[in-house]
Amino acid sequence: MDLAIVITVVVVALAFDYTNGFHDAANAIATSVSTRALTPRIALVLAAVMNFVGALLGQEVAHTVADTIGDIAGKHGLIIVLAALLGAISWNLVTWYFGLPSSSSHALIGGLVGAGLAGGATINWTTIKEKVLIPMVASPVIGFALAFAIMLAFMWILRRRNPHKVNRGFRLAQTLSAAALALGHGLQDAQKTMGVIFLAVTTAGYYSADDESLPLWIVIGAATAISLGTYSGGWRIMRTLGRRIIHLDPPRGFAAESAATSVLYVMALHFQAPVSTTHTITSAVMGAGATKSFGAVRWGMARNILLAWVFTFPAAGLVAAGCYYVAHLFVPA
Repeated sequence: MDLAIVITVVVVALAFDYTNGFHDAANAIATSVSTRALTPRIALVLAAVMNFVGALLGQEVAHTVADTIGDIAGKHGLIIVLAALLGAISWNLVTWYFGLPSSSSHALIGGLVGAGLAGGATINWTTIKEKVLIPMVASPVIGFALAFAIMLAFMWILRRRNPHKVNRGFRLAQTLSAAALALGHGLQDAQKTMGVIFLAVTTAGYYSADDESLPLWIVIGAATAISLGTYSGGWRIMRTLGRRIIHLDPPRGFAAESAATSVLYVMALHFQAPVSTTHTITSAVMGAGATKSFGAVRWGMARNILLAWVFTFPAAGLVAAGCYYVAHLFVPA
């Protein structure tokens, strides 16, 4: 096996992890920054640290990603993985440029499916349906409804309290909710890159696909890459998520972060599903904001985000398929 190809795939996977970090940095901190609970720099440091810690807490999602496609081996299999990563990175950069909070998770899965189909690999459609597509629809719906319910409860319980004191208390609480959300982001998104790297090295024959524990160097590498990416920031998307959907106050920010964190933890630890942190927190922001009034949510921006969500899976898949055909010309199996 050509070691250079393996190294290339691993480096590109870590590059994807880095883009995942700066693309999704807004997930954990946009609401806290927009409500002035945290300064941008402190929020980024907090998110980076908690992303790293979260990446070390589990491997269930990583195994789900690694099981997405099968029957790949040798250089041919590595080209499929490489093309999938290039497709996902391309879509991340496009949506980052336009400031749209799309899903790095679904870009990665879409890339694997697109490159896998182009390369004649076996696609585990059952895994994709149960672990990707169903949670892809369910997690935003649950996030919206849960944030809406939490905020309604806050409005009822705190209806006679001084608004200034309430806001100050929720700004402090948002430090905890932002940290918890960043931990959930690391638990989810860093594991997806671990799964792809593990898929690559097992394809190359260095490890067995039956190994239950991932090699430590894969775990540390993915955790470090996503943390560095998070620290570099994602200001374009942060503005969209924090202000262009709705102008949040601290109680609504805390409600959105709490709801999104709950969904991420349950999906990762119980269902082992690689859900989108972007979809979840964005829908939670909409749900919390809708308690002010449905007209307070900028539904035009929400529509643009929804379109980006819809196109993520097929667009990343098409780019990945194209990358496979091009790479296959230069590195024949």
